[in-house]
Amino acid sequence: MQITDLKKEQAIMPLFRLGFRPFFLAGALFSVIAILVWLMLYRGAINLQPLGGGYWWHIHEMIFGFGCAIIAGFLLTAVQTWTSLPGVKGKMLAALFFLWITGRVCLLFPHLLGSTLTSIVDLAFLPCIAVILAKPILAIKQYRNLFFVPLLAIFTIANAQMHASIYYPNIVSIQYAGYAGVMLITLLISVMAGRVIPMFTANGTKTPKAIALPKLDKLTNGALALITILLLLHPIIGVNNFYIGVILILAGICQAIRWFRWRPWITLGVPLLWSLHLAIKALAFGLILLGLSYLIPEIPTSHIWHLLTIGGIAGVILAMISRVSLGHTGRPLQAPKLMSLAFAAMAIASLARSFGPWGFPEYTMLFIDISGFLWLLSFSLFVVFYAPMLLKARADGRPG
Repeated sequence: MQITDLKKEQAIMPLFRLGFRPFFLAGALFSVIAILVWLMLYRGAINLQPLGGGYWWHIHEMIFGFGCAIIAGFLLTAVQTWTSLPGVKGKMLAALFFLWITGRVCLLFPHLLGSTLTSIVDLAFLPCIAVILAKPILAIKQYRNLFFVPLLAIFTIANAQMHASIYYPNIVSIQYAGYAGVMLITLLISVMAGRVIPMFTANGTKTPKAIALPKLDKLTNGALALITILLLLHPIIGVNNFYIGVILILAGICQAIRWFRWRPWITLGVPLLWSLHLAIKALAFGLILLGLSYLIPEIPTSHIWHLLTIGGIAGVILAMISRVSLGHTGRPLQAPKLMSLAFAAMAIASLARSFGPWGFPEYTMLFIDISGFLWLLSFSLFVVFYAPMLLKARADGRPG
């Protein structure tokens, strides 16, 4: 109530009163559209020519379209809590949202602006978020949270590499630029998980908070940061699969130890908690199996990446936006009952996409369809249940 004047707040459309509202809702909805379009492109059912082609577009949009929308919504909301200064809202938030959605439309229909201008529009989004995020943090000298500003700058570098792979395919690899984006999201999730999951677990189960081990956190996040750097430097130094594999396994083992110390077994009765712990488990074991795939040729690397992206990253996103949306719209932290189905469907989607084509390659298309359908189900359920909350004023009458 002290951060925002209530009368000024009421003059703003509810959707643009805080960053999580437009970006969580539109990000989830866009993920449904993007997966549906990708499934049709993969099957040859539609004749679209997005920027970079269907394969490039799928990789880019799931990372820098969907993933970065959720990240933007989370950070633009969290910075108000961190700094006790008003978060971006109203016309400025609407302008950021318009920039993001313009990028999505123009990447799918690049003839609207042309390839070069489309790339520029897409690349402009994250630097704008970084500048807006930095202002309140620097104003009160809260340097602990300034970490996220250079992280967004590195995200922009990875995004620039993705675009460069269109124009200079002999120099920049689509796969490694995309992998760098995935690892950046994984690093961000790992940092935030260490900050909030022990607290969420303690509060949600009325049990003591797990004691943090700073050295374990630094080793986990340091390993993820090192992988990211190696992937980003691939146009200069190449990629050594042995080192990537070993570091991934180290990061996964450390992440698994952290997850076990957070006592996932006490969360089974709380959907907003077990869904988060299940996703962190997928993240940890996805990193380990992915690392092994770089050392053992028989393990299909391309399929195992989806254990990390669907089970880990998308699982964490779905669990977090479900929780954050409730808290910041003034509602009890009790997810709609059918959201348990959404959480479970996302976990099954990751298993189907990762292990199905590995075990039964002749049915690869079937497993992709199953995984895609379960993704559509999960995020459609979120949109159906949470859109009314995100489009209306807070239930408790407070700003935000």
